[in-house]
Amino acid sequence: MNKDLRHRAWAEIDLQALQANLGVVRQHNQDAGITAVIKSNGYGHGMETVAQALVRAATEVERFAVATVDEAVALSTLGTGKRILLLQGFSDAEQARYLVESDLEFVIHADYQLTILKQVLRSHRPVRPLTVWLKLDTGMHRLGLTKSEFLEAYQQLMALTGVGRVIVMSHLACADDPEDFTAAANTVEQLQRFDKVLSDLPAIDSRQPGRSLAASAGILAWPDSHFDHLRPGIMLYGGSPLSNVTGLELGLQPVMTLRARLIAIKQVPAGESIGYGATYTCNRPTRIGVVSIGYGDGYPRSAPTGTPVLVATAGGYQRSCLLGRVSMDMITIDLEGLGDAEVGDEVLLWGESLSADEVARFAGTISYELFCQVTSRVSFIYD
Repeated sequence: MNKDLRHRAWAEIDLQALQANLGVVRQHNQDAGITAVIKSNGYGHGMETVAQALVRAATEVERFAVATVDEAVALSTLGTGKRILLLQGFSDAEQARYLVESDLEFVIHADYQLTILKQVLRSHRPVRPLTVWLKLDTGMHRLGLTKSEFLEAYQQLMALTGVGRVIVMSHLACADDPEDFTAAANTVEQLQRFDKVLSDLPAIDSRQPGRSLAASAGILAWPDSHFDHLRPGIMLYGGSPLSNVTGLELGLQPVMTLRARLIAIKQVPAGESIGYGATYTCNRPTRIGVVSIGYGDGYPRSAPTGTPVLVATAGGYQRSCLLGRVSMDMITIDLEGLGDAEVGDEVLLWGESLSADEVARFAGTISYELFCQVTSRVSFIYD
C-alpha cells in the first residue's frame, strides 16, 4: 500500500488509455479524418501533454480543435505538426489577422465574421490557401448560420481569394440519447437538414466541400453522421457521451483516476449528524473516514450522500460512499464493514474501476464537468 504522503489529492493520467480510446474512434470509422478536441485544457487532462500523446498514437490525428484563441496560440507554440482548428472562430480583426498569418483553421458561424475576414484578406495574404469551417445551425440554435445565411456565406467564401477549402459543419443537440424517441427524432431532423443544405451546394460551386457533423455521441451512436471529419472529445478521455451508459460499457478506458487519502477515522454515535447543515444523521453507531479532497479541489459539491468511492485497504479496493455534504477541503465517507481501513489509505474518487460517469450521475452532472473542474490544488501525474 502506497502511504507516501507527498500528495493529499492527485490525478493519475494514463496516456496509453488516451491513445487506446483514439483507436476506438477509428474502429467506428476507417476512413474519416479525425479532429481531436482538446479544448478546456484537454478536458482538464492537460492540453499540451494530451496533444503530444495523441501525436504519438498509432491512430493518426489530422488536426486538433480548441475553443479559444489563447488555446490556439499555446498549441501552435507547442509545434505538434498537426492542423489547429479554432471552434468559436475569431471575434475581431486582430484575432482574424493572427489566424490568417499563422495558417490556422477557424469556424465562421456568423455574418460579422465573414465581413471581418474579407477585410483582413484585402491586406493580409495567407501562408497558403485557408481552410475555413462554415457552421450551419441545423437546430441546436447555439452557433451557426440559418440556411439562407449559410448559402449566401458559402457562395462568398468560395469566391474569396485566399480561401482554398471550405468544410461544412454543424453540431447535434440530442445525439447523446439515441434510445429516447424525442431526442432521436431531433437528431434525425438535424441530419436531414444537414443533408438538404449539402445537396444545394453544387448549384453554387462545383467544388466538393468537406463535411463534419459527428462529435463523440455521433461517432458512437449515429454512423450516418460521420461524413468526412470526426470530432471526438469526451470519448478520448474515457467518458461517455451517451445517457445512461458509462465509458467502460462502451469499451473506453478511463484516462483520469482521481485519488486522495484518509486523513482521519472517527466513530460517530447513533443520532449524531455529519458535516455542514447536518444533512446526514447516523441511524446507528457509524465508523466514518475523512478524506483529503473537497470542492476546492474540484470534487463536486453537488455529490450527495451515497455517491460511491473506493477505499484501497490492505484487503484491496472496497466500495464505500459519501456521508453528508462535500466541504471545501474534505469529504466524509462510510467505513462500516471496512475494518482494515486506516489513516493514509488511498481513496479513489473516479477513474480506474469506478466510472466518472457513475459518479457524475450521483452528482447530477456529467463526466465532462468532473474532468474540467479539477483544480490546480490537485497534483497531476502522467504515465
